[in-house]
Formats: sequence, structure tokens, C-alpha cells
Amino acid sequence: MKNFQIVRASSPSSALASSAKDSAKYIAGGTNLVDLMKKNVTDPDRLIDITGLDLKKVERVDGKIRIGALAKNSQVAEDKLIKESYPLLSLALAAGASQQIRNMATVGGNMLQRTRCSYFYNTDLPCNKRQPKSGCGAMEGYNRMHAIFGASDSCIAVHPSDMCIALAALDATVVVEGSKGQRSIKFADFHRLPGDTPEKDTTLKDNELIIAVELPATTFSKNVHYLKVRDRTSYAFALVSVAVALDISGGTINEARLAMGGVAHKPWRLTEAESFLSGKPASAEIFRQAATLAMKGAKSYGGNDFKLTLAPNSIIEALTIAASK
Repeated sequence: MKNFQIVRASSPSSALASSAKDSAKYIAGGTNLVDLMKKNVTDPDRLIDITGLDLKKVERVDGKIRIGALAKNSQVAEDKLIKESYPLLSLALAAGASQQIRNMATVGGNMLQRTRCSYFYNTDLPCNKRQPKSGCGAMEGYNRMHAIFGASDSCIAVHPSDMCIALAALDATVVVEGSKGQRSIKFADFHRLPGDTPEKDTTLKDNELIIAVELPATTFSKNVHYLKVRDRTSYAFALVSVAVALDISGGTINEARLAMGGVAHKPWRLTEAESFLSGKPASAEIFRQAATLAMKGAKSYGGNDFKLTLAPNSIIEALTIAASK
């Protein structure tokens, strides 16, 4: 790790001003950034400590729930408003990492965490995400954890977050601040597929800071489930995860939300399956058909062939559990 300067921001505007100088990164919990620096994957000249900013609240604002970017993952998971109105988010947060990491990690940092692809973390191996145009070692190498949706010839890495899968399903909005003021980004548009520029994880512009995440009013407070399939039950990233939220009355699904993790470079929303489920009975056969529909376009790369079976089975299981509540 190279030497770096650390400065403390007193306001979003001062953080933005500091980030415009040198090679700078924001740091809050540091649960991912410090690892990347230790591995020499990233080597900023300056760290901007934003932990003193007033961005830690979870509150109701104009009918929406607004979660500050510096709210801790554990804080949000246990918040009364979240547990009562958005239990899917609470479940997803509780499935992430370890309790110690959740006590440090922030909502904004969780959204910006980078892939755990072993080729990305090993600077001796080729990785287009870490070093553009160097090649994708995972394509013909060890790719058990890798994408089955939305990949490109440049990158087959997956997005690692659990929280973000729930936020995608819940139609969240990201509020960011930059030199030209604040703007809002639909959560579905915040993260990117790799395309020819896999080094770009999000649609954030240069010198922008995440301020908050906003959740719209919702009816998904009962029939929800977050299923995370992983190699061990603690501190492991998803092989496949499924976020399900159903609005059911009289055994009929009025509305459905589905998103998957561990399968794409971004949270993977299953909109076609959602539309199919609307107006249908909550039955095993309907769930099987929805899972089959959700797998359209899936492609594996050898080491992750098992995901073509694991993913639809996980969708069926998550739908079944959510509907039974």
C-alpha cells in the first residue's frame, strides 16, 4: 500500500471540493476500500473521510423513506420503519457479510462495493475491470462465482451486494450531489452492465457523492423473502440470491417484484417474470413457469454451469416461501 493523505470533510460541498484534487476516494466504513488498497487494486493519493457528514438518518420524508448514505447496514436492518414497511430490505441486509462488518459498512459504501472476482483482486492476472484491455482471465479460467446474465466478452464478474438486490426489487431511487447540485437516479439505472467498459460499475459522474436512498410507498410488507444460496452460512457471497416481494389477496398475486444477485454485473431485475405473475394464482405451477421465464437468455461459462439449475430452483423456493407468509 502506498502512502496517502487523509482529510476530513465537514459538508458534502467540502467533500466534493476535496475529491476534485489528486486521485481521491471517499472513505466511510472502509470495509471494501481498505481491502482494495491493501491488494494494490486501487491506490488513491487522498482519502476523504466523510463519516462526519449528517447523512446517517432513516426517516419518512414526503411519503417516502429516506435512508442517509452513511447509515450503517446494521442500523437500517433493525430500524422500525424498515422492518415494518420494507422487511425485504431488512432480510437482505441481515444476509450480508458478518455482524461486525454490518456494524461498520454504510449504505452508500455497500452500493459502491466492487466485485469479488479473484482475477480482479490478483494484480498478476488479467482483468479488464482492473486494467482495461488486459483481458478477462475468468472467461476461460475459474468462473464458478460468475455471471449468467448480461455479461460481455470483456467481463463476466458479478455484483456482490445483498442490500442492492432488495433495493432494486423495491424500486429505490439514489440521490447524489455534484458540482451542479443534486440529481436522482433510478436504482435500476445506477449500476451498469459491463459492455466494453467493465471498469465502470455505476452511472455516477465524476465528482459526485451519494447522499441518500429513497424508497417509495409500498404494499410489500408481508409476503416477502430473501433467499441467499452460498457455500457457507456466514460471511460468504451469494452463488445465487433471490429477492421476492408479493402483494397477494385471496390467493391471487396482485403485484410481484423479483430480483437476483450473484448472476450479473448489476442487480438483475426479473421484470418479465413479474409481469407474468401479476393476476395469477400463487401456485407451484405458476412459480415454476415464472422461473422458466426468468431464465431466458442465461449463459454459463463452464465452472458456473450449475447456476442454470440452481437459479430457477432458487426462484421457485423464494416465491414459495414468500407466498406462504
